[in-house]
Amino acid sequence: MTGIGRLEMVAIDAPDHAKLASFYADLTGWPIIRSEPDWIVTRTPEGKDVAFQLAPDHVPPQWPGQERPQQFHLDLLVDGYQEAAERAVSLGATRLGEGATWVTLADPAGHPFDLCQRDGVGPAMELFAVTIDAPDAPGLARFYAALTGTEITYEGPEGVMISGTGYRDVPANVLFQQVSDYTPPQWPDPAHPQQAHWDILVDDLDEGEEKVLALGARRLEGAPEGFRVFADPAGHPFCLTVA
Repeated sequence: MTGIGRLEMVAIDAPDHAKLASFYADLTGWPIIRSEPDWIVTRTPEGKDVAFQLAPDHVPPQWPGQERPQQFHLDLLVDGYQEAAERAVSLGATRLGEGATWVTLADPAGHPFDLCQRDGVGPAMELFAVTIDAPDAPGLARFYAALTGTEITYEGPEGVMISGTGYRDVPANVLFQQVSDYTPPQWPDPAHPQQAHWDILVDDLDEGEEKVLALGARRLEGAPEGFRVFADPAGHPFCLTVA
């Protein structure tokens, strides 16, 4: 399946992006591969890039409610999830809940994330998926599948997963979690924050814009040079940029 662009990275907002990047680097074993005044990038063992973006007016989510929803969360794989959860708490995380084989925590910026048991994972945690809240998980999955050239690989009552390859041909999963009382972000209003966003690489910004608008995206103003910002059908902002 040919898409409009390729997933480059997910970027997570934080009032202190250096602190949050250090938290995840220490917890997961992901190295920091790029550091700028307002942007830090880590890389997972599978080659996926996870960025941390300075957002001075960041308002943290309050999981599990929808007054200030999480919008995005990371599903991390580790062998020994309870021990990893204890280590996360020692690094500044807050324990929120747990299931049969996972623990949900909030990172130091308030973003929920899941530590999930996977036997045989090496010393560095793996990123199974980035999970996005949606009022219509199948519809949003189809939007991103068409946008990124990925395929729907799972569909159930709790959500939908797309899988494929992104930038540098790195395998990627994105989950869309069904949320019945979903509250969308209203970027750039800090009272209704995005919490995170995707950067998607295209060959040409004008052509990319035309195609994402035809898919149902909406153009947003305020993008820095070299980027164009759009809202997906659920209201989540994402950026198009060129390699």
